[in-house]
Amino acid sequence: MRDHGLRKDGLRSTIRFVRRGRVVEVGDIRPTTTLLDWLRLVERATGTKEGCAEGDCGACTIVLARLRDGRLVHEPVCACITLLGQVDGTEIITVEDLAKGGALHPVQDALVRRHGSQCGFCTPGIVMSLFALYQDGARPAGREAVNEALAGNLCRCTGYRPIVEAGIESCGGGGPADGFAATAKERAAALLALEDGRDMFLGDEAGFLASPVDESSLASLLREHEDAVLVSGATDVGLWVTKELRPIPKLILLGRVRGLDTIEDDESTFTLGATVTHARARAPLTALDPDLGELVRRFGSAQVRASGTVGGNIANGSPIGDLAPAFIALGAMLELRRGDEIRRLPLDEFFIAYRRQDLRPGEFVRRIEIDKLGPGDHFRCHKVAKRFDEDISAVMAAHRLRIEGGRVTAARIAYGGMAATPKRAPRAEEALVGARLTERGEWQGALDALSQDYAPLSDLRASAGYRMAVARNLLVRTLAELAVGTTAVTRLVGRRSGDEVLHAAE
Repeated sequence: MRDHGLRKDGLRSTIRFVRRGRVVEVGDIRPTTTLLDWLRLVERATGTKEGCAEGDCGACTIVLARLRDGRLVHEPVCACITLLGQVDGTEIITVEDLAKGGALHPVQDALVRRHGSQCGFCTPGIVMSLFALYQDGARPAGREAVNEALAGNLCRCTGYRPIVEAGIESCGGGGPADGFAATAKERAAALLALEDGRDMFLGDEAGFLASPVDESSLASLLREHEDAVLVSGATDVGLWVTKELRPIPKLILLGRVRGLDTIEDDESTFTLGATVTHARARAPLTALDPDLGELVRRFGSAQVRASGTVGGNIANGSPIGDLAPAFIALGAMLELRRGDEIRRLPLDEFFIAYRRQDLRPGEFVRRIEIDKLGPGDHFRCHKVAKRFDEDISAVMAAHRLRIEGGRVTAARIAYGGMAATPKRAPRAEEALVGARLTERGEWQGALDALSQDYAPLSDLRASAGYRMAVARNLLVRTLAELAVGTTAVTRLVGRRSGDEVLHAAE
């Protein structure tokens, strides 16, 4: 049998996690076993429901408690598309665990008193989303925070008003600490004891589930098994399992790889490790530019943002992945690794064709590096979708413009949903350079050039004509906002503050 590439000293062959105060070890499973199947079929914890089986409806929401930078955090996840191997080193909390000594948890109590449960099928997931907010959300949690926490939870009986009111009441602050908060130190210590620093490998050469702990182990394993599927958040691969019923004999989990989850911030650049989740990336990206923070806020749901990763969104290669066009417009660089070789590649050169990337066999995305905005640089990104929350973009626009003396002196324009890959608009960029912000007639060349840069398709999400009209209009929005120095008349949500009137120096 060939060497699988992992270190033999101390290799672990079980998944370990905390469940109801005790350590559980699971070894003999299929690589694609989901957390939901284990809960319902093995543990018989059937309070967690299966609804859509694709991470959209939230009926299967549970909470994973884990240590991040030495702090105990509680994250809602969709158990239907979470692989059991991904919960290694965490504490699993389900709806059955909240009531203590016959007394309902404050979230459950508020939902009962506010009549927030109708048929009840979706209620366990709603309870768990509010429980995560109760544990880690900013206090007091107002209506906006509750609505955001529940954006990934469908109530099929349309009872949102009492549900939201229950969330505001229970998570609004001032209530007593629950049993989970009271035992936080003991629970954190139990999770710390699980951190053994060992690679995990379940199976054999023909089929396995592996979880390396450092980059060298990952690189070695992937060189030995170039046909293995890398899994970070499983927000896409999970659907291969639940919807396509695709056999995946070899899975490599990235969640425990040290160094891939780092966020670096220096004077001129900002770097995200490939396994940084969207939830963790939100604050630093907001600091980079508020439009990026607003984009991440609309990225899936709280459950998806807690699981999905920045590197996964890029490596997936989707033509409608929202981060790629934003990062392309910002001039992002990718760092890729294959064995001991590390190479750098501009992000806009990474996407070759539909679902094809410049990713060599045995190579993986290591991190994404973004140059910060310089003097005169301005960034805007706009997402257009059928639903405001938790929906895939019909068109995603990202524009980085340098303005000097009221004129555009440099431009990077990228769109998602307009081609088979996230793609720059070189002709529109060229046509826009030199245009005065106060003269709309000078924008026209760039708007017309978009039809040379893109030939969008029609599908169920939008027609080609609609996409082109939206792409043009979003560029007009960016230019108009920069011309007048405010977003007050161009946006209903995501308004920016502190923009200067850029044509004043003209």
